[in-house]
Amino acid sequence: MLEYKVVELGMVTGDKLEHVVNTWVQQGWQLDGVRFAMRDSSKRPAMAFVFFTREVRLDVQGEGVDG
Repeated sequence: MLEYKVVELGMVTGDKLEHVVNTWVQQGWQLDGVRFAMRDSSKRPAMAFVFFTREVRLDVQGEGVDG
């Protein structure tokens, strides 16, 4: 089963994006993409949503199994 994680960044900088990606990839998540929310009055993103996925094994009852 595929599991999803979305991390919201209220302040978008290269350092913050790097930190979020490195933190979650080290925990076994794979980067799926980044979406930016823009303001009309600025060329800089107002927010970013960073998407990750990972495979989760299920036992016979449909519960998640670690590992």
